[in-house]
Amino acid sequence: MDFGSRLAAAMDERGPLCLGIDPHPGLLDSWGLPDDAEGLAAFADVTLEAFAGVGAAIKPQSAFFERHGSRGIAVLERLLADARSAGILTILDVKRGDIGSTMAAYAEAYLMDGSPLAADAITVSPYLGAGSLAPAFELAARTGRGLFVLCLTSNPEGASVQHARLGDEAVAVSVARVVAEHNARAARLGSVGMVFGATVGPAARELGLDLLATRAPLLAPGIGAQGGSAAQLAEQLGEARAQVLASTSRSVLWHGPEVAALRDAAEAARAEAKSALRG
Repeated sequence: MDFGSRLAAAMDERGPLCLGIDPHPGLLDSWGLPDDAEGLAAFADVTLEAFAGVGAAIKPQSAFFERHGSRGIAVLERLLADARSAGILTILDVKRGDIGSTMAAYAEAYLMDGSPLAADAITVSPYLGAGSLAPAFELAARTGRGLFVLCLTSNPEGASVQHARLGDEAVAVSVARVVAEHNARAARLGSVGMVFGATVGPAARELGLDLLATRAPLLAPGIGAQGGSAAQLAEQLGEARAQVLASTSRSVLWHGPEVAALRDAAEAARAEAKSALRG
């Protein structure tokens, strides 16, 4: 089964929520954990236990593991393996984007069967030209994995690139067009999604971006701590709201380190996303 089909099934069964695993220093400290590989491992174990069965996917942020060097990467590898064993979909937030053999190497690191860092899907950046992502598109299709291409992000700086025009078309619209081409044969959700910030809903309409036509799962970070809400997205996106995978991290993670409290916060976020996006 391809990634889009697996994600759609998980969203139907467990709700349209993605739970971020972002062990930044402030969170480690608030949990009473050291800012080292041991603290990182404890954080990963607690979050995986709390989030199992809640939401459609988890999204580890690779940078917070990479900052601890090889020992941090080892923790990330174990987290991905444990999630795979538990049947939990993983979206690894790495935002890779390069050209030629370098992009092919990134694709092999995260999308190749047997790679220690292989995830069910990864985030990628198209801003060296969407065509530069060809090795990732090809390998993801071959291995049944997915990609989430940065399209409209919630950071203020993003608009200077994403809203810029190539002739009559905004850059974000050209990215969405490439995504739609890869998803053309999908019955429901394709395996190539887009990152669509939870606070930028009006921009899609203003730029003329037809989200429904892309058949793309829309990974929407920014729910909670960054001021976005599932209800706001649902109102702004209309019928395309069924494609949204709402993503929340800090607003849930601050409830740690107790597993029960984390799970309760995750369940509340799931209920809110399900009511807004599937109601």
